[in-house]
Amino acid sequence: MAVGIIIGAAFATIVKSLVSNVIMPPVGLLLGGVDFSNLFVVLKEGTIPAPYATVEAATEAGAVIMSWGVFINTIISFIIMAFAIFLLIRYINKLKRAEEETPAPPPTVKKCSHCFSDISVKATRCPNCTSELKAEG
Repeated sequence: MAVGIIIGAAFATIVKSLVSNVIMPPVGLLLGGVDFSNLFVVLKEGTIPAPYATVEAATEAGAVIMSWGVFINTIISFIIMAFAIFLLIRYINKLKRAEEETPAPPPTVKKCSHCFSDISVKATRCPNCTSELKAEG
């Protein structure tokens, strides 16, 4: 289980990098060159008055901000992660169904109709009660 947690954390890091560095730059470019990680709303100005160019500049000035661009990045990361987990679980369930569909091997023993002991399917006489058995088939 620990290995799964470690791999999950590494996968989360990969997805975060995918969203921040691969997906969001083209989306921002399509929306007019917007960098989503720097989209924020100033709730209360800091010691240096607004406007602030970046989230870092706003936090250094002591402003209280709401970083909704980072929130959008996080939502996209979550959707990608949920989709990947959905595909993984779907694949595992498909493997389980294929495993369940394998036919059972034919029986090698049957019950004697007289003494109800287990005997070979090929037997014509019960080794326990010596009664003759009907041929199946």
